Amino acid sequence: MAAGSIRSPISSSSSLLLSFNSILLFLLALSVTAASAAFDVGPIRLGDDGGIAPGRKVGGRAEVRGVQTDSQVQDLGLFCIEEHNRRLRRRDGGGGGGAATSAGLLTFGRVVAAQRQVVSGIKYYLRIAAFADGGERRSFDAVVVVKPWLPSRTLISFGPAVDRY
Repeated sequence: MAAGSIRSPISSSSSLLLSFNSILLFLLALSVTAASAAFDVGPIRLGDDGGIAPGRKVGGRAEVRGVQTDSQVQDLGLFCIEEHNRRLRRRDGGGGGGAATSAGLLTFGRVVAAQRQVVSGIKYYLRIAAFADGGERRSFDAVVVVKPWLPSRTLISFGPAVDRY
């Protein structure tokens, strides 16, 4: 009976150790699950001020608020019109000032709507009000990429507005 009483504490001790290890493993799994849920913030989003903000995906388009008073956006609109006119003059034979070169030239009015997208730089989608030769107001869609770390602005596309803006 003495031998049986010696085995009993060892057996209950290893059983207790096995239960303790099982409880530790369970608590570890539970804490990992809770930690991953606590840090699941969803996609990182970029605010209008360039900081992280809820509700907006990085790389997605964002409306530019206050385009009427945003001098940078208005300057980009003017750049788009000037670049369009420059390309038109170059295409028509060097811009000698003849009647053929003035056809299709535009006068900048204002940017009426804009969206911004972070790419390798900032891509702007602009809706521009401009005036044709006869004074007729027309709307144009332009895409321009700005690289702030370089003095670089590139007009990607420019054409008559489509209704899907």
